[in-house]
Amino acid sequence: MPNRLAHETSPYLFQHADNPVDWWPWSAEAFEEARKRNVPVLLSVGYSSCHWCHVMAHESFEDRETADYLNAHYVSVKVDREERPDVDAVYMEAVQAATGQGGWPMTVFLTPDAEPFYFGTYFPPAPRHGMPSFRQVLEGVRAAWADRREEVTEVAGKIVRDLAGREISFGGTEVPGEEELAQALLGLTREYDQQRGGFGRAPKFPPSMVLEFLLRHHARTGAEGALQMAQDTCERMARGGIYDQLGGGFARYSVDRDWVVPHFEKMLYDNALLCRVYAHLWRSTGSELARRVALETADFMVRELGTEQGGFASALDADSDDGTGKHVEGAYYVWTPEQLTEALGPEDAPLAARHFGVTEEGTFEHGSSVLQLPQQDGLFDAEKVASIRERLLERRSQRPAPGRDDKVVAAWNGLAIAALAETGAYFDRPDLVDAAVAAADLLVRLHLDDQGRLSRTSKDGQAGANAGVLEDYADVAEGFLALASVTGEGVWLDFAGLLLDHVLTRFADDSGALYDTAADAEQLIRRPQDPTDNATPSGWTAAAGALLGYAAHTGSEPHRTAAERALGVVKALGPRVPRFIGWGLAVAEALLDGPREVAVVGPAPDDPTAKALHRTALLAPAPGAVVAYGTVDSDEFPLLTDRTLIDDRPAAYVCRRFVCDMPVTDEAGLRAKLGG
Repeated sequence: MPNRLAHETSPYLFQHADNPVDWWPWSAEAFEEARKRNVPVLLSVGYSSCHWCHVMAHESFEDRETADYLNAHYVSVKVDREERPDVDAVYMEAVQAATGQGGWPMTVFLTPDAEPFYFGTYFPPAPRHGMPSFRQVLEGVRAAWADRREEVTEVAGKIVRDLAGREISFGGTEVPGEEELAQALLGLTREYDQQRGGFGRAPKFPPSMVLEFLLRHHARTGAEGALQMAQDTCERMARGGIYDQLGGGFARYSVDRDWVVPHFEKMLYDNALLCRVYAHLWRSTGSELARRVALETADFMVRELGTEQGGFASALDADSDDGTGKHVEGAYYVWTPEQLTEALGPEDAPLAARHFGVTEEGTFEHGSSVLQLPQQDGLFDAEKVASIRERLLERRSQRPAPGRDDKVVAAWNGLAIAALAETGAYFDRPDLVDAAVAAADLLVRLHLDDQGRLSRTSKDGQAGANAGVLEDYADVAEGFLALASVTGEGVWLDFAGLLLDHVLTRFADDSGALYDTAADAEQLIRRPQDPTDNATPSGWTAAAGALLGYAAHTGSEPHRTAAERALGVVKALGPRVPRFIGWGLAVAEALLDGPREVAVVGPAPDDPTAKALHRTALLAPAPGAVVAYGTVDSDEFPLLTDRTLIDDRPAAYVCRRFVCDMPVTDEAGLRAKLGG
């Protein structure tokens, strides 16, 4: 008989609905049940495309004996970290403080007052490699709860007090300047992998936010070293196994330093961020590789992650059926020489093997290889390679596909909207802009209530019950601002302003610091607050960027001031930990550059000269530049107020903080003013 999770909208929770464990969703009722029964709470946090979450579920949560023990001695609570990033953040901080590491599945034991006292991640069904079995952990925690209750509650109370003492006080009136950004660039240079691209050792994650900073820094200062790090890293990733050489799109990370073997799950947020990075790299360099990867990644998002309602699903699993009924990581993506021969025949298979780096020994498991694109451009006929790629993709489509997490996360859709809008505009792909508009429409229609408050998720056209967090408001506002610049439709600017008003009133404090949850959100043992990037831009610095862009569009001094105060944390942390505050550094580049405000006016919406000026403005690499496009009588954007034609010709006005240069009427003149 299904448990309580059968009524949840989260695909991850629903995967556990038939477990014999008597799961509860995160709720006040669950903790009240623990108080009534006088038992501890087992909190298990994961997400649908998490490989080891599935492993632990199969080994332990689907096991009747283990489930019976849990049901007798615990109240078990299952949380999807993507639906409740606040719950995940609070308890992950406790896990990392206690153990020095973290990850998913996250396993935490709580008092009925939600105070943590014992921590872990994955526990095996039997002792191995120095780890106790899950059953041993359950028995040990139960014994401590029964026999040493006073000690347990004392430990829990101390942990909560320690967490409360970690509140961040960065913020204020001082903003990062040239010195801090130069120090950040120097720090990145020291950590840069000169041979392989990227930063640090294995596992290697795509440094999306840092790449955006490097591109903006080069655009503003001309620093060739910054561009070279970005360009080389992007090329290494695009040629590696982390990039899907057949279907486009990036896997979550590489398990090795050379970008060869990925962890095969594909997340919307990675692909949205990287699509935008590659589009911006093309904008700066004209790289054909960057153009191809940006477009293929955009097409992957629309094709593989698009939902019937117009939004974008969260992820594709790493695992899939290997054809024998067994779920294996990477089974959908890897190839052996024999499989190439079966798909292509003996004549073309050797060429494909050389082109994609498929060897007899293999680069993955059991003699299989992850497809790569070794540095051998020009060695193979382009038409032949295109034919081989198309045939392999068709053959791969006949394999059992990885599972898809269909929930729509507001923040990640905001990132996708920005990427698709800009990529569509740069490469004359109106279908991609249309996809961005459809996703934005869905967020307004389904996620936004009549007070401008966001729901974090939806699925199958039904909004979830969880409130949006700071990154949702910030990233959706960022997407709407990009859409406003691309489409010339001021309604998206209005919606961005509605969301940012909530940031100012519900997420900020008097010092300018920002919290991940609203002041009126559910109170946890600690109000989470983190200015550093993780897999996505920090909500704190994403909000700073959106506030700055909105202020540039509207001249709003409160939004400009809030952005500057929020960037105080970048002044403090940028020189010390630049890899982990890349988005904040990118926003700081926009602040130092102005950002530029560009107003393009024409006599009619489809005037070809005005459209050319509009496109030129969008293609300018000036960091964080905003663009307003319309006719002389338009009231869509504040930037268009009182803008006139020049000698009856369309004109572009370039300003910084509403101090404007003389207007220009030709593309070359506009490029000169914008550094393009």
